[in-house]
Amino acid sequence: MSAALRFRNLTLGYDRHPAVHHLDGAVETGALVAVVGPNGAGKSTLFKGIVGVIKPLAGRIERGDPNPQNIAYLPQAAEIDRTFPINVYDMVAMGLWRRAGSFGGIDRAARASIEQAMDAVGLSGFEDRAIATLSGGQMQRMLFARLLLQDAHVIVLDEPFNAVDAKTSADLFDLVQRWHGERRTVLTAMHDIDFVRANFPETLLLAREPVAWGHTANVLTPENLLAARRMCEAFDQHAELCPEEQAPPSPPFSEAARAGIDPQP
Repeated sequence: MSAALRFRNLTLGYDRHPAVHHLDGAVETGALVAVVGPNGAGKSTLFKGIVGVIKPLAGRIERGDPNPQNIAYLPQAAEIDRTFPINVYDMVAMGLWRRAGSFGGIDRAARASIEQAMDAVGLSGFEDRAIATLSGGQMQRMLFARLLLQDAHVIVLDEPFNAVDAKTSADLFDLVQRWHGERRTVLTAMHDIDFVRANFPETLLLAREPVAWGHTANVLTPENLLAARRMCEAFDQHAELCPEEQAPPSPPFSEAARAGIDPQP
């Protein structure tokens, strides 16, 4: 089985202060992986590194498919500007941006795909609604519809079920399971440990450094969870890179990827 992503002594951070340190390992193609850890563990930083928003400070990320069009990214809800003047239909249609291009038109087939995606997430009839009028659950449904249109091989979801109602969470996780059944690679940052235990076969427990990575039952032990909490509490926010670490030359990656993988409002 080939790896969709491979981390080689990866360090990610900001202004040479590491937020994720010494990560090694591989995400196999078709894997369904939960990334868990305390607040400040580096989950969002890792995801931004995967999709190319930030560059490694040291080490590297190897992508099985270097085409950035084959990675789809759902950021945390707090990163979406809900005041942007755009309606639901146009926001979902952004999922076709890579295929249609910045000035590409939306033809009949594209319109049918947009309608199918909106129907799949239960938003038929919301086409003309401004995104500012949506509830938290409706907003996530809309963003999942956009992901459906991207039709990516690797899907990275940052806290996709946070602060949404139980029905929305269940409906959207059905889509995650559908992607997994289609042999797409899905990484999901999660806080709900019980949900992860029940639904994710593989887990990475992160606390700025990897604590454990493997079969979920073996990773989410009380001992590992306690170690993760203590590691985050002890982490020096102002720590510099280890002396032996040097950032390698950055691999080529598209400007769209560095900007957030898909256009954000």
